[in-house]
Amino acid sequence: QVQLVESGGGLVQAGGSLRLSCAASIRTSSSYAMGWFRQAPGKEREFVAAINLSSGNTYYADSVKGRFTISRDNAKNTGYLQMNSLKPEDTAVYYCAAGEIPRFVFRPRYWGQGTQVTVAS
Repeated sequence: QVQLVESGGGLVQAGGSLRLSCAASIRTSSSYAMGWFRQAPGKEREFVAAINLSSGNTYYADSVKGRFTISRDNAKNTGYLQMNSLKPEDTAVYYCAAGEIPRFVFRPRYWGQGTQVTVAS
């Protein structure tokens, strides 16, 4: 019912910036929030950021707070992750997700295929 397509990944030098996009095809109103997770090779998938699509309230992992900004354009059914001051440890596949945020925790229900972000030292 919800199809998500990520784009905007690539190679960037440490200290640089990238903006990821997540375009959604929504058939029903089953999702009320969107967010981002990331997974490096051999590592567990970890939460990065989430946003309430109605209120605009945002939530961030401590590791990216102050550097990353999540936003959305509801008219375009598109979410964004602006990543500044990138570090080599930010290197991962980034996945867009749609779901809900009950009790301040993002619960994904639908996933995109991911986009690679590589930060060189």
